[in-house]
Amino acid sequence: MVWPRYILYFVAVTLLTWILTQLEIAFPGSLKLYVVVGEQYPIGTSEYSPIEIIQPLILGICGLLLAWVAQYCPSQRPIAFPFGGLALAFLIRECDYILDFYLIDNLWQVLIAVALAFVIAYTYRVRRRIRIAWARIWPSPGLALWFAGAVIVFSFVRLVGQESLWMSLLGDDYQPVAKLAVEEFFELIGYVLWLIGTIEYTYQARAIAYREPIPAAQRRRQKRRHDRQGRY
Repeated sequence: MVWPRYILYFVAVTLLTWILTQLEIAFPGSLKLYVVVGEQYPIGTSEYSPIEIIQPLILGICGLLLAWVAQYCPSQRPIAFPFGGLALAFLIRECDYILDFYLIDNLWQVLIAVALAFVIAYTYRVRRRIRIAWARIWPSPGLALWFAGAVIVFSFVRLVGQESLWMSLLGDDYQPVAKLAVEEFFELIGYVLWLIGTIEYTYQARAIAYREPIPAAQRRRQKRRHDRQGRY
């Protein structure tokens, strides 16, 4: 049954939001949304915030789930692999401050370029299989949630998080932390929608894989693996 999962999603998102908001209310400044680390970053950063730490964890879980789909649900591999690559690219993007500050400046840009190059090349190579895989799984609640998360992350956050907007709204009372708080919280909910969408997509891909006949080559691999395990 699907509806108990959605109740669980609601409770989990509500609990996470409550913890983060109450943490800041009980201990002002604990979310560390505006931290000045030195002359190199005079405008402050939110990279040390618990919200910024949760975001790459969510992307990492999405990537692992999509890797599982690509491994064990062959018919959905053409979709799972590119979306997993995008999750990896966003994970690198969320770690840009650490990569720049502790390793090599602009390293994250190189890593993202490499990841996206592989995604684009793979997508072009299997473009026909992508259409087949998409037809098998659509309509899909997981893909719909991915779309909703993408609207928030790519569009809503970028437009509502503009510094000029908040300077216009608050005037002389403008504080950078206000803009950062709104931007990071909305970005977090966008990633949470991606996580829920990935979980639902994984359930659906698994169901499709169990309905489909197992190819002969895959049956032989499973038999060899079973025989090797049975010897010990």
